[in-house]
Amino acid sequence: MVQNEIKTPLILEIKGNSLDDGPGIRSVVFYKGCPLSCVWCHNPESKKPSVEISFDPKVCIDCGTCRELCPKKALSRDNRFYIDRSKCDLCFLCVDVCPSGALDSVGKNMSAEEIMKKILPDKPFFDTSGGGVTLSGGEPTLFMDFTSGLLKSLRQNNIHTLMETCGLFDIHKFMDMLYPYLDAIYFDIKIIDSAAHKKYCGVTNEKILDNFIRLAKTAKKDGKTLLPRTPLIPDMTDIESNIQGIAAFLKNLNITEAALLAYNPLWHEKSDKVGVDDPYKNNKVMNSFRKNSIMERCENIFAASGINNIL
Repeated sequence: MVQNEIKTPLILEIKGNSLDDGPGIRSVVFYKGCPLSCVWCHNPESKKPSVEISFDPKVCIDCGTCRELCPKKALSRDNRFYIDRSKCDLCFLCVDVCPSGALDSVGKNMSAEEIMKKILPDKPFFDTSGGGVTLSGGEPTLFMDFTSGLLKSLRQNNIHTLMETCGLFDIHKFMDMLYPYLDAIYFDIKIIDSAAHKKYCGVTNEKILDNFIRLAKTAKKDGKTLLPRTPLIPDMTDIESNIQGIAAFLKNLNITEAALLAYNPLWHEKSDKVGVDDPYKNNKVMNSFRKNSIMERCENIFAASGINNIL
């Protein structure tokens, strides 16, 4: 089931000068909040739509100021993640006084106008490089009204628009409110088997696959870019049966281009910062970069179905 829509998102950050989230030089707007709960989430701070406090022990100078000030006595070196979030009431007094920035708030209220004000100075770079703005997350489709207004503003300023999505959304609202203002959609197809998808991503995938089928038919007719993407997670998504299943699904839709995303293990410490238990923190395989041969194997499976890996 798609979660009930939240009207106004928190923004994690706006990353400028990006070369990894679509064509050309781009600004990437990262939303907070996602309807999936992937066990390998590379941005665990983006899962909850609400504001959080993060703690970075590498930056902390252990001055003790925050511990003395905290009215709930929620901060201690004896706490597993430093912050006892069962006591913390998110008053953010500790964030305000932290001299090193080890404590920080995660998620910021920004209006569409404020986002545009930050983005527009980079428009000359978009124009000269064939770039634009990418909406990412988290999941931008959780906030249909807000995202629609932002996309309209981008379109009015002749800025190329791209959305990265997990694919779990109300297709009717998407087609009405977002699709007309998008130039490109990067659509994640992580796991083809529904039971495995629920095990590793928290929900079944029938709605996601149905949405992709609908978009595949429409985007081709309209000349919009629809790029399916599969992150190669060790022993979860990069297994041969999963890649073969995804390849067969795409081939049936006459999809000839897709993206296989190499695994990046540098996400584990992010979980500690926001107090999220990471069962793979000490897993040797999940903490290592994968061999090139695994990517090549997956590429060969796609190629046998006439699908070219373009990233």
